[in-house]
Amino acid sequence: MRITEAARRLGTSPRMLRYRESLGLLPATRDTGPGGHRRFDDAELRAVALVLALEKRYDIGPAELAFGLRVLAEPEVQARVRELGERIGRLSAPPARYLDFEKEKALRLLQRRR
Repeated sequence: MRITEAARRLGTSPRMLRYRESLGLLPATRDTGPGGHRRFDDAELRAVALVLALEKRYDIGPAELAFGLRVLAEPEVQARVRELGERIGRLSAPPARYLDFEKEKALRLLQRRR
């Protein structure tokens, strides 16, 4: 089905579907119809419905959801966001870091005794 029909079924507008697509929140275009128009199948409609449900349930906008996906998909971004969360106290350091700190502390103490 074309974007107008998909938007109607999902209770949104074609413009908002295109915006979500530009953010990477829609499945990659696999099939385009005549004139290069995007076509939606049932699987794509279900994916977009999930996007809309997540936005509503967690009271977030499309850009916030797109960034959340980027954090999950890109290890570098994930590491920087985790670092921020640790620095501002929203996340605790992973247990491995605590163990590394204790290990380094023990090694320093052992070196002093020599």
